[in-house]
Amino acid sequence: MTEFAFTCTGVRSDPYAAGPTLVFRLRITASGGARVHALALRCQIRIEPARRGYEPAEADGLKDLFGERSRWGSTLQPVQFAQVSLMVPGFTGETETDLVVPCTYDTDIASTRYFGAVTGGEVPLLMLFSGTAFTGAGGFHVEPVPWDREADFRMPVAAWREMVEQHFPGCGWIRVPRDTMDALLGFRSRRGLASWESTLQTLLAEADEPDPPRHETALTGAGAPLTATGRTVP
Repeated sequence: MTEFAFTCTGVRSDPYAAGPTLVFRLRITASGGARVHALALRCQIRIEPARRGYEPAEADGLKDLFGERSRWGSTLQPVQFAQVSLMVPGFTGETETDLVVPCTYDTDIASTRYFGAVTGGEVPLLMLFSGTAFTGAGGFHVEPVPWDREADFRMPVAAWREMVEQHFPGCGWIRVPRDTMDALLGFRSRRGLASWESTLQTLLAEADEPDPPRHETALTGAGAPLTATGRTVP
């Protein structure tokens, strides 16, 4: 059976993709210089957060994922990042290919919140491979790619931030339920606001306005009228 080894040699953002996309460069080696007609791969990518340190500000940003730092010994578990398929064309012995990973800027996704919280350095990734290999020099054989094939890679945080900036320059992104979106659309329409930015700024400004002053209300009773504070009205 052919043994396969996988190495990730780099990563870059794809500025021409329709949405945020990272491209990982893979080196694939087949034992004994075997002839591989094609390789159908499945790749699961996980973030391994316990394999790096964190500044205090980063730890604060990760509280919603892992809780207080004092609990990280039990809560700092792997985070699912992506799961993609790849068809590798034929090669003999060794080849390099691109693994294209579509990403999301949805802040409800755990991996996005993680990448948003870390401010620098590298993110430890674990790539887990499986699939089917079509091999054979003088014939055609079908072999499984064992589930234990994996590769470690430390992805620079700068690669993620560059990708996000290419598609959402200077912006954030949030997802809201449809009824909330309908309410926001109605508010924007009633106020005649030109953009979502002005809509949210208007809502924030109104939320910061002080409450109107409370007026004293006269209370009638058997005796002299009283105010809401209990003082007698002369």
